[in-house]
Amino acid sequence: MIVTNQVDASKSFMTKEKIMNQLKQNGVKEGMTIIVHSSLSSLGWVCGGEVAVVKALKETISKSGTIVMPTQTTDNSDPCNWENPAVPKEWWEDIRQNMPAYDPVTTPSYGMGKIVENFRVHPDVVRSSHPTVSFAAWGKHAEEITSNHSLDFPFGEHSPLARLYERESYVLLLGVDYDSCTAMHLAENRLPHTLSFTKGTAMFENGKRVWREFFDIDGDSDRFPEIAKGFELEYGIQSFQIGDAKCRLVPVKELVDFTYRWFEQEVEMFDDK
Repeated sequence: MIVTNQVDASKSFMTKEKIMNQLKQNGVKEGMTIIVHSSLSSLGWVCGGEVAVVKALKETISKSGTIVMPTQTTDNSDPCNWENPAVPKEWWEDIRQNMPAYDPVTTPSYGMGKIVENFRVHPDVVRSSHPTVSFAAWGKHAEEITSNHSLDFPFGEHSPLARLYERESYVLLLGVDYDSCTAMHLAENRLPHTLSFTKGTAMFENGKRVWREFFDIDGDSDRFPEIAKGFELEYGIQSFQIGDAKCRLVPVKELVDFTYRWFEQEVEMFDDK
């Protein structure tokens, strides 16, 4: 029934080769460094599903380039902040004591989608160490991008996002909007006087499972699509189709810098009032 519904809802019949051709026609090139955010269902009916999509990405970029995907495990977090669903307060301490520690090899991503999960388990993919907001990478710069991922402020200067910013990297949005664009959180982290909060997570430390607290900012990805409208106008970014999916290919550095300026101007406007 699920397959039938997907077939009925699809306008496109997609294969690995069709995805590769459409990626190349719209600027995705061999040797690029890209961070991919994706929705499998948005592409239409894909022969081979997420396996075909990951193969298409890897064969298009090749090992001379690098593919990065967010492999977040936000279920490994302090239950006092859970909302969908919330859990009773009397459970909180038991959850903190019993949540399995993050393991970059075995811990599945949470809410990231089928494409990410298939990519994550490839034997030649490496994953960063952050127990809540890790990134997985494959290709030439995979180790460099994922290493030394800071526990505190994990979308900040000591994160894979900052390493992507430093090189000529691109965001590839496959059927998702900018509210899925993790790179924009780097701009939030660079803002002065940003409030920080304490969060909790289960992780391994010297081979032992521990519950650790870390500092992070309270990011707001719901505002990213609004910011991106101005960005696309300024830089002439055009969306394109891959199958049924509306997609975009966006330079990381320019997007982060624009987002930073947007927030800066908002603060200045607020201060002037």
